[in-house]
Amino acid sequence: MQEEQTTGNVFFRIIKGAGLALAFSFLCALVFASVLQCTPLPDKIIYPVNQTVKVVSIVIGALVSVRGEKGWLQGLAVGGLFAAFSYLSFSALGGDFSLSWLVLAELALSLFAGAVGGVVAVNLKRE
Repeated sequence: MQEEQTTGNVFFRIIKGAGLALAFSFLCALVFASVLQCTPLPDKIIYPVNQTVKVVSIVIGALVSVRGEKGWLQGLAVGGLFAAFSYLSFSALGGDFSLSWLVLAELALSLFAGAVGGVVAVNLKRE
């Protein structure tokens, strides 16, 4: 049976996707922090791994939550909401809410990853 595309339904799925992405990102950050404590990995590996985790988290959130038409737009919303949630969450944990060009770059990356994930999600055959 085809699920009805109401505004509230789409909005809830976008929030669910961003929340799932954030939870997955937190879990990966905890695992990675544990790995860093146990191994002598260089500090320069932290940023690329964190960015990879963010992109994978957003794509997973979009794949799970995006349905119907305009997948790129729904995915874009998942990526944007994830960027806002993660900025607020990780800034609160770190105690630093400063804005920089890096925040804008991460927002652009999050929007792009969400849009790509949304396009893939609506084109997957689901049973």
